[in-house]
Amino acid sequence: MSAGDRPEKPVDQTVPARAKLATYLRACKAEAGMTYQQMVDEEDSIFSKATFERAASGLVVPSWETIEAFVRVTATSFDGLGTALAHSRRLLIRARRATRAPYHLHKAPDPTLIASKAHLLQALRDQYVWAGCPTPGEMERMAAFGRLPQNTVRRIVNGRTLPVDGVQAIEFLKACEVVEEPDLERWLMAGSRALESEPWKSFEWRLAAEQLKAGMVGIGLAA
Repeated sequence: MSAGDRPEKPVDQTVPARAKLATYLRACKAEAGMTYQQMVDEEDSIFSKATFERAASGLVVPSWETIEAFVRVTATSFDGLGTALAHSRRLLIRARRATRAPYHLHKAPDPTLIASKAHLLQALRDQYVWAGCPTPGEMERMAAFGRLPQNTVRRIVNGRTLPVDGVQAIEFLKACEVVEEPDLERWLMAGSRALESEPWKSFEWRLAAEQLKAGMVGIGLAA
């Protein structure tokens, strides 16, 4: 507990993955030696003292925006900020998965098993759930500007449509934590196979895979 804060209740342990996230946030705050009010004053943000307190309680899974603000304001060095943000993001995904994923989803979908358009639709939705069901707004912000509108995200995760082409598929998959080039290529080639009955769409997914391999499509997540 930092000077100036009232004693905090222990982190709620009902959901272990959620508790780990809260414990990490409290550790960041303790290392910075800041009170919640100081965090709010320093950040000069839309987040309130109560929002930061609740984020570190273990009772809820806070939004990524709240976590990012929490970690940034408590960062003790610029060099360590990227590592802290990446670690908190991983903890967030695990906490979301623990509270949002259905009981039957025990691992990320394997794109090499996709054999049809229907399978592709379901696999994309499963990957979205495995990534912790990020909000459409969050996914739009993670993508390149204009490439992944919120309405499109909703239609994809509801199983009503596929990404319009391979490039949009890359943006969707990146926002669902598929960020390594070989993994993205496997998804794109799976999409191309699944869409063989629609030659032009199949070609677009295969072309995106080739462009990705050639370095013509970036894979870095937006800040």
